[in-house]
Amino acid sequence: MKPTTLLFQGDSITDAGRNRDRADANQITALGGGYAALAAAALLSQRPAGGLEVFNRGISGNRVTDLLARWRPDTIHLRPDTLSILIGVNDCWHQQKSDLGTPQDLFAQVYRLLLEYTRRELPEVRLVLCEPFALPCGGFQAEWMDDIKARAATTRQLAEEFGAAFVPFQGLFDALAVEAPAEYWLYDGVHPTPGGHQRMAELWLKAACF
Repeated sequence: MKPTTLLFQGDSITDAGRNRDRADANQITALGGGYAALAAAALLSQRPAGGLEVFNRGISGNRVTDLLARWRPDTIHLRPDTLSILIGVNDCWHQQKSDLGTPQDLFAQVYRLLLEYTRRELPEVRLVLCEPFALPCGGFQAEWMDDIKARAATTRQLAEEFGAAFVPFQGLFDALAVEAPAEYWLYDGVHPTPGGHQRMAELWLKAACF
């Protein structure tokens, strides 16, 4: 019986310091130290008899255009049964800071193209689209919040369009910022602290209904 394959894709938040020289499924160093590894640990602990293979192919600094460029070797060839994508903060950050990100309209176009390509190559794949997020602290400027929230809205729209599960990470961190200062959850406004990653993993498991 073919194992169920779960693949996490995205940028540094998904990458979370993973060892890219390790390509095997379910390897602790290959899964990184973030929400993807925490979610994987919870799932794998429930399936000691096997049957689940979890991969992390997040790469720090990636924008949606970078995902598209590496999509065939890093996603299609793995033939995941469930594919989770978290992308958008670098598209926003670099666009706002240096005009080297991805404009809003192009972000939506490329993301849609990526999903259409995925559906064509993997028609049975279950998609989980994660809301890009930030909080106005550290290096992330308050005036950039409208940009990231617009990309979050695009992601929600694409999730509805492609019948994907949607993980509302921006909503999560907006709520968490009421419990404790923003820096407690996102130390630089973008990258989660250990507590932030733990809350992300909990929400991912709930929203993805895995």
